[in-house]
Amino acid sequence: MYIDEFREYCIAKKGVTEHTPFGPDTLVLKVMGKMFALTGLDVYEYINLKCDPEYAAELREKEPGITPGWHMNKTHWNSVKTDGTVAENLMKELIDHSYNLVVEGLPKKIKEEWLSLE
Repeated sequence: MYIDEFREYCIAKKGVTEHTPFGPDTLVLKVMGKMFALTGLDVYEYINLKCDPEYAAELREKEPGITPGWHMNKTHWNSVKTDGTVAENLMKELIDHSYNLVVEGLPKKIKEEWLSLE
């Protein structure tokens, strides 16, 4: 998955905005203000995605292109290589998983706001 495909796939989701809070070289995608994905813009080698801890450990054992999140909480984040090591359909599933985890954890008021979005 190329960076433009990754960005378009994420930004198409309800309530998603893009930011560069860590500088101009890191793209951060948030749903309702909460981060669910990030990647390098200057060097697009991997994407960091939030993940259920048990599922994260399972993925790391099975997929050589998935490792503990680089510069992230290693329990809750995975780094997913973008060089084709990880199948594109799995990458999309993991993006969806990350997005859904963050949405599930939104405070009630913000989740209601998210639900009202078109």
